[in-house]
Amino acid sequence: MERTCYNAELSKENVGQNVSLVGWVSKKRDLGAFKFIDLRDRSGIVQLFIPEGLEIPDVRNEYVIGVKGTVRAKEVANKNLKTGEIEVVVSSLEVFSKAKTTPLIIADDTDALEDVRLKYRYLDLRRPIMQSYLKKRAKIVKAAHEYFDENGFIEVETPCLILSTPEGARDYIVPSRVNKGSFYALPQSPQLFKQLLMIGGMERYYQIARCFRDEDLRQDRQPEFTQIDLEMSFLDQDQILTIMEGYLKKIFKEVVNEDIVTPLRRLDYSIAVDKYGSDKPDTRFELYLNEVTSILNKADFEAYKSANTIKALVIPGKASETSRKVIDNLTMEAKKYGLGGLGVLKYLNGTLEGSIAKFLNEEIVKELVNALSLKDNDLVLIGAGMHDKVCFALGALRNRYANELGLIKPNTYDLLWVVNFPLFEKKDDGSYAALHHPFTRPTPETQEYLFTDPSKVLSAAYDIVINGYEAGGGSLRIYNEDQQKQVFNILGFTEEDIKNKFGYFVNALDYGTPPHGGIAFGLERLSMILCGTDNIRDVIAFPKNLRAVCPMSNAPQRVDEAQLDDLGIMLKE
Repeated sequence: MERTCYNAELSKENVGQNVSLVGWVSKKRDLGAFKFIDLRDRSGIVQLFIPEGLEIPDVRNEYVIGVKGTVRAKEVANKNLKTGEIEVVVSSLEVFSKAKTTPLIIADDTDALEDVRLKYRYLDLRRPIMQSYLKKRAKIVKAAHEYFDENGFIEVETPCLILSTPEGARDYIVPSRVNKGSFYALPQSPQLFKQLLMIGGMERYYQIARCFRDEDLRQDRQPEFTQIDLEMSFLDQDQILTIMEGYLKKIFKEVVNEDIVTPLRRLDYSIAVDKYGSDKPDTRFELYLNEVTSILNKADFEAYKSANTIKALVIPGKASETSRKVIDNLTMEAKKYGLGGLGVLKYLNGTLEGSIAKFLNEEIVKELVNALSLKDNDLVLIGAGMHDKVCFALGALRNRYANELGLIKPNTYDLLWVVNFPLFEKKDDGSYAALHHPFTRPTPETQEYLFTDPSKVLSAAYDIVINGYEAGGGSLRIYNEDQQKQVFNILGFTEEDIKNKFGYFVNALDYGTPPHGGIAFGLERLSMILCGTDNIRDVIAFPKNLRAVCPMSNAPQRVDEAQLDDLGIMLKE
């Protein structure tokens, strides 16, 4: 049977036309003399009318069928259906394949648990909302090809079997059969290769790149993911961000019909952390972290006297309903971020109550009430300790209460750049790690500190933040060999480490390296935001669960001993 059109293409303009349609039975209704079938294909649903006396095969939900018939107008339109003004009067019906009763409801609203949805993903993908997610994802990719092609970028593929290099997460490693005992790594990103393309004179590169990171999973992470990856030569930071804003403007308009205003705001990392408690702040609501160190340092409480930073977060209208159980839960959340505990105060009837209130004299109470502009029934959450730990802990609680209090207006978008990150972060043992990666260029104003005080060095890095998600990030890159070696030294790499892990890249810097920089957008993150879901697995056709397992195929699994023997590998028990 040759299909004449998709279901959702039919309208009143087609009344009287003969059509051939195919798809899945979404619903069947038997009203005695008359029968109705809702036929679903990827475009949507159309109602079929089976006239009295027409003999058709038995059909049930999710049978795959083809029909021929004539389009006619309905007497009463269904406003909830795109094709609700018409129906197709069937003249013949053919069953292509039958279906068992499905383990989940094939509809936008399903009661199936996520494990069931992932096990029967091929059924879950029939749900119209899931198909809409994948269509939006495809539009984002299509727009990338159009926009970057028009702006002089060249699409280049980089290898998936590469040398293992330290990039922040664990590598997935791949054993070599030909070179027993040696391993490839799957790329965490195409970072070194795209920089080598700049040294190779490509000037503007992009790629829809598959990336792999062996890290603990959460709602917005997967072990394998896709980046819209870019690198550019001879452009400064302002020029790079302007080009990227053009792409963002295009996808917001084409995917969700939203006009975003450019240029986007730029927020310093230090302000983002200090005010919002996050390096990816959601600024759609006004719950701010308040500096109270100078006030609470005077309290008769040892943890506050010696604290490097003390900050307070005021939650309006929550004091009276916050139970001991809720406080314990909040404290556990704060401890995940390295805080020893959480101070909780309630402002009720002009008085501060709580376990730490006894350490606050009248003067301190008065200062605190004024500094925080407290109102009756306000809840005050206090974090004390090292600056970043305090800020990030309270920032997590800030986001939690924003959702609980309904402070975020639905279907709104908040885009901004976070800039001027530290180049390094100090670990507990006093050594340094790269906050982004070892190839990020220091800002001109702070590069002198590379040789005196690395903690003061800022990076020419930039993250695009949308609705509190880091949707992409990049930086200007180091193109001077001496500067690159100094960064490696600060990170504790020996000459042997540099030679083994980065030798080919460092050597390339000797042969005329242009100033360059780049960025990578997380395709799944962008898709998730534009689809309005908070689960990254919704925008991936066949994702892994939080244990990095595919419930549908049961990957990963053990392989045959013969395969291990070919690779020269023996498993430890």
